[in-house]
Amino acid sequence: MTITAEQAEQPGGHRGGRPRSERADKAIIEATLDLLAAEGGVGAVSIEAVAARAGVGKTTIYRRWPGKEALIVDALAAIEAPPPEPGGASVRDDLVAQLDAKRMDMADPRLGCLFWTVQGSAEKYPELAERYAERIVEPRRDKIRQILRRGIEAGELRTDLDIPTSLTLLSGAVHNRHRIPADPQPDDYVSRVVDLFLTGARSR
Repeated sequence: MTITAEQAEQPGGHRGGRPRSERADKAIIEATLDLLAAEGGVGAVSIEAVAARAGVGKTTIYRRWPGKEALIVDALAAIEAPPPEPGGASVRDDLVAQLDAKRMDMADPRLGCLFWTVQGSAEKYPELAERYAERIVEPRRDKIRQILRRGIEAGELRTDLDIPTSLTLLSGAVHNRHRIPADPQPDDYVSRVVDLFLTGARSR
Protein backbone atom coordinates (compact mmCIF):
# COMPACT_ATOMS: atom_id res chain seq x y z
CA MET A 1 0.00 0.00 0.00
CA THR A 2 1.37 3.43 -0.97
CA ILE A 3 0.95 6.23 1.53
CA THR A 4 0.49 9.68 0.06
CA ALA A 5 2.20 12.73 1.51
CA GLU A 6 -1.16 13.89 2.84
CA GLN A 7 -1.74 10.60 4.64
CA ALA A 8 1.73 10.88 6.13
CA GLU A 9 0.64 14.16 7.67
CA GLN A 10 -2.34 12.59 9.42
CA PRO A 11 -2.15 11.06 12.90
CA GLY A 12 -1.07 7.46 12.52
CA GLY A 13 -0.26 7.93 8.85
CA HIS A 14 3.48 7.54 9.26
CA ARG A 15 4.83 4.02 8.88
CA GLY A 16 8.53 4.39 9.65
CA GLY A 17 11.32 5.88 7.55
CA ARG A 18 11.33 9.61 7.10
CA PRO A 19 9.46 11.88 9.53
CA ARG A 20 6.00 12.85 8.34
CA SER A 21 6.87 16.52 7.82
CA GLU A 22 10.00 15.70 5.80
CA ARG A 23 8.06 13.37 3.52
CA ALA A 24 5.41 16.00 2.86
CA ASP A 25 8.03 18.72 2.39
CA LYS A 26 9.83 16.66 -0.24
CA ALA A 27 6.62 16.02 -2.16
CA ILE A 28 5.71 19.72 -2.07
CA ILE A 29 9.17 20.86 -3.17
CA GLU A 30 9.27 18.38 -6.06
CA ALA A 31 5.77 19.34 -7.18
CA THR A 32 6.74 23.01 -7.15
CA LEU A 33 9.86 22.40 -9.23
CA ASP A 34 7.94 20.27 -11.73
CA LEU A 35 5.33 22.97 -12.20
CA LEU A 36 7.96 25.71 -12.42
CA ALA A 37 9.77 23.80 -15.15
CA ALA A 38 6.55 23.37 -17.12
CA GLU A 39 5.68 25.56 -20.08
CA GLY A 40 3.75 28.01 -17.92
CA GLY A 41 6.74 28.79 -15.69
CA VAL A 42 5.99 30.84 -12.60
CA GLY A 43 2.43 31.35 -13.77
CA ALA A 44 1.83 27.60 -13.62
CA VAL A 45 2.65 27.49 -9.91
CA SER A 46 -0.20 27.98 -7.46
CA ILE A 47 -0.82 26.58 -4.01
CA GLU A 48 -3.77 24.64 -5.41
CA ALA A 49 -1.73 23.14 -8.26
CA VAL A 50 1.14 22.21 -5.96
CA ALA A 51 -1.20 20.62 -3.43
CA ALA A 52 -2.88 18.53 -6.12
CA ARG A 53 0.40 17.37 -7.61
CA ALA A 54 2.01 16.63 -4.24
CA GLY A 55 -1.01 14.80 -2.87
CA VAL A 56 -1.43 17.11 0.11
CA GLY A 57 -4.03 19.58 1.29
CA LYS A 58 -3.59 23.33 0.81
CA THR A 59 -3.45 23.79 4.58
CA THR A 60 -0.42 21.50 4.69
CA ILE A 61 1.41 23.95 2.41
CA TYR A 62 0.17 27.09 4.12
CA ARG A 63 1.42 25.78 7.46
CA ARG A 64 4.92 25.93 5.98
CA TRP A 65 4.87 28.78 3.45
CA PRO A 66 2.89 32.04 3.37
CA GLY A 67 2.52 31.99 -0.41
CA LYS A 68 3.85 30.71 -3.68
CA GLU A 69 6.76 33.15 -3.85
CA ALA A 70 8.29 31.84 -0.63
CA LEU A 71 7.59 28.27 -1.73
CA ILE A 72 9.30 28.72 -5.11
CA VAL A 73 12.40 30.25 -3.53
CA ASP A 74 12.66 27.45 -0.97
CA ALA A 75 12.26 24.87 -3.74
CA LEU A 76 15.08 26.45 -5.76
CA ALA A 77 17.29 26.72 -2.68
CA ALA A 78 16.75 23.01 -2.02
CA ILE A 79 18.42 21.97 -5.29
CA GLU A 80 21.11 24.63 -5.58
CA ALA A 81 24.36 23.96 -3.74
CA PRO A 82 25.43 26.70 -1.30
CA PRO A 83 28.47 28.76 -2.32
CA PRO A 84 31.81 27.38 -1.10
CA GLU A 85 33.59 29.06 1.76
CA PRO A 86 36.64 31.05 0.58
CA GLY A 87 39.84 29.18 1.39
CA GLY A 88 41.89 32.33 1.80
CA ALA A 89 44.99 31.13 -0.06
CA SER A 90 44.71 33.79 -2.77
CA VAL A 91 42.12 36.03 -4.38
CA ARG A 92 42.53 34.16 -7.65
CA ASP A 93 41.92 30.72 -6.17
CA ASP A 94 38.90 31.89 -4.20
CA LEU A 95 37.33 33.66 -7.18
CA VAL A 96 37.85 30.62 -9.40
CA ALA A 97 36.21 28.39 -6.77
CA GLN A 98 33.18 30.69 -6.44
CA LEU A 99 32.62 31.13 -10.16
CA ASP A 100 33.25 27.48 -10.96
CA ALA A 101 30.61 26.43 -8.42
CA LYS A 102 28.13 28.74 -10.13
CA ARG A 103 29.20 27.51 -13.56
CA MET A 104 28.41 23.95 -12.51
CA ASP A 105 24.99 25.02 -11.25
CA MET A 106 24.20 26.83 -14.49
CA ALA A 107 25.43 23.84 -16.53
CA ASP A 108 22.72 21.71 -14.91
CA PRO A 109 19.88 21.91 -17.48
CA ARG A 110 17.19 21.91 -14.80
CA LEU A 111 18.82 24.56 -12.63
CA GLY A 112 19.75 26.74 -15.59
CA CYS A 113 16.21 26.61 -16.94
CA LEU A 114 14.66 27.43 -13.57
CA PHE A 115 17.09 30.30 -12.97
CA TRP A 116 16.16 32.03 -16.22
CA THR A 117 12.47 31.29 -15.66
CA VAL A 118 12.57 33.19 -12.37
CA GLN A 119 14.77 35.97 -13.75
CA GLY A 120 12.45 36.43 -16.69
CA SER A 121 9.46 36.77 -14.37
CA ALA A 122 10.96 39.49 -12.17
CA GLU A 123 8.85 42.32 -13.55
CA LYS A 124 5.58 40.42 -13.21
CA TYR A 125 6.43 38.87 -9.84
CA PRO A 126 8.51 41.46 -7.94
CA GLU A 127 8.07 39.74 -4.57
CA LEU A 128 9.46 36.53 -6.02
CA ALA A 129 12.43 38.38 -7.52
CA GLU A 130 13.12 40.10 -4.20
CA ARG A 131 12.96 36.86 -2.22
CA TYR A 132 15.12 35.04 -4.77
CA ALA A 133 17.77 37.76 -4.70
CA GLU A 134 17.83 37.83 -0.89
CA ARG A 135 17.89 34.06 -0.35
CA ILE A 136 19.97 32.76 -3.27
CA VAL A 137 21.70 35.50 -5.27
CA GLU A 138 22.99 37.78 -2.51
CA PRO A 139 24.74 35.08 -0.42
CA ARG A 140 26.84 34.20 -3.48
CA ARG A 141 27.55 37.81 -4.30
CA ASP A 142 28.50 38.44 -0.68
CA LYS A 143 31.14 35.70 -0.84
CA ILE A 144 32.72 37.47 -3.81
CA ARG A 145 32.52 40.82 -2.00
CA GLN A 146 34.36 39.29 0.94
CA ILE A 147 37.09 37.94 -1.35
CA LEU A 148 37.54 41.28 -3.10
CA ARG A 149 37.61 43.26 0.16
CA ARG A 150 40.12 40.84 1.66
CA GLY A 151 42.24 41.19 -1.47
CA ILE A 152 42.24 44.97 -1.11
CA GLU A 153 43.16 44.76 2.58
CA ALA A 154 45.97 42.27 1.83
CA GLY A 155 47.39 44.45 -0.93
CA GLU A 156 46.57 41.95 -3.71
CA LEU A 157 44.02 44.24 -5.33
CA ARG A 158 43.87 47.95 -6.10
CA THR A 159 42.58 50.14 -3.31
CA ASP A 160 40.30 51.97 -5.75
CA LEU A 161 38.69 48.76 -7.07
CA ASP A 162 35.02 49.26 -7.97
CA ILE A 163 33.49 46.30 -6.11
CA PRO A 164 29.88 46.60 -7.43
CA THR A 165 31.10 46.72 -11.03
CA SER A 166 33.53 43.87 -10.38
CA LEU A 167 30.66 41.77 -9.07
CA THR A 168 28.66 42.39 -12.23
CA LEU A 169 31.61 41.56 -14.47
CA LEU A 170 32.46 38.31 -12.70
CA SER A 171 28.93 37.01 -12.11
CA GLY A 172 27.64 38.08 -15.51
CA ALA A 173 30.47 36.31 -17.30
CA VAL A 174 29.25 32.99 -15.88
CA HIS A 175 25.49 33.57 -16.00
CA ASN A 176 25.30 34.92 -19.52
CA ARG A 177 27.77 32.49 -21.11
CA HIS A 178 25.20 29.71 -20.81
CA ARG A 179 22.82 31.72 -22.98
CA ILE A 180 25.03 31.01 -26.01
CA PRO A 181 24.65 27.25 -26.61
CA ALA A 182 26.34 27.45 -30.01
CA ASP A 183 29.53 28.63 -28.33
CA PRO A 184 30.29 26.13 -25.53
CA GLN A 185 32.57 27.07 -22.68
CA PRO A 186 36.14 25.74 -22.76
CA ASP A 187 37.20 23.75 -19.70
CA ASP A 188 39.32 26.62 -18.41
CA TYR A 189 36.71 29.31 -19.06
CA VAL A 190 36.36 30.38 -15.41
CA SER A 191 40.12 30.64 -14.96
CA ARG A 192 40.33 32.80 -18.08
CA VAL A 193 37.60 35.10 -16.77
CA VAL A 194 39.32 35.52 -13.40
CA ASP A 195 42.76 36.06 -14.92
CA LEU A 196 41.41 38.68 -17.32
CA PHE A 197 39.66 40.46 -14.46
CA LEU A 198 42.80 40.40 -12.31
CA THR A 199 44.84 41.95 -15.15
CA GLY A 200 43.13 45.23 -14.36
CA ALA A 201 42.32 44.64 -10.71
CA ARG A 202 45.67 43.66 -9.24
CA SER A 203 47.57 46.11 -7.10
CA ARG A 204 50.42 47.77 -9.02
